[in-house]
Amino acid sequence: MTTLLNVPAEKPDKSRAMIFTVVALLSVAVLGLYFAVRYYPEKHATETFFNALVAGDTAKAYEIWKPSSSYQMKDFLADWGPNGYYGPVKSFALLHAKSPVGASGVIITVAVSPFSPLPNENSDPAQSQKTRVVNLWVESKDKSFSFPP
Repeated sequence: MTTLLNVPAEKPDKSRAMIFTVVALLSVAVLGLYFAVRYYPEKHATETFFNALVAGDTAKAYEIWKPSSSYQMKDFLADWGPNGYYGPVKSFALLHAKSPVGASGVIITVAVSPFSPLPNENSDPAQSQKTRVVNLWVESKDKSFSFPP
């Protein structure tokens, strides 16, 4: 017999804990997805550019670069052509991407190599020494390339 002095114990509310757990997991998943795809368009443009260079199609790569009037094809070939500073590009790897606060573009860091596949320090130290790391500025609005300021 239950009286006013003998109130039955409350059952724990498991549904409230479940709701908080689901909300927390969804929040973590959304944040993870955001960080995984936030620079996807710029990374994709960079991969397209480097794939054209690897294929030896410097005209297409120059078109993808969307150069300003001061960056002529001869300047582009001096940087990216077969005998250029970064060339010949036979393989590449996107290392990371970041965007300064309030910036209109993204800095993509890329390792470029005159060897295919991209060498690492363990496979051949002589080849890996020829791998260059380059920072590229990719403008978010039109996916044009330049070197970062």
